Amino acid sequence: MAREFGPRGITVNVVAPGAIATDFSGGIVRDDPDINKMVASMTPLGRAGLPEDVGPMIASLLSEDHRWVNGQRIEVSGGMTL
Repeated sequence: MAREFGPRGITVNVVAPGAIATDFSGGIVRDDPDINKMVASMTPLGRAGLPEDVGPMIASLLSEDHRWVNGQRIEVSGGMTL
């Protein structure tokens, strides 16, 4: 898609959040203390992600400051897969 839309000046990127404490998957990361603790232990930042951790990345990708970022998968996971 990035190649297809690039000539029109449209960038295409994917934001891939890690384990985020939301309603997704039945709220398991948010509501199950054992799962939340396990996620926190796997993350260098020592906690599960929150929606407010992901939103700013999405907003920044929509800004002119990131107009040259195109065709990327951007992981927002607190370093969970390091």
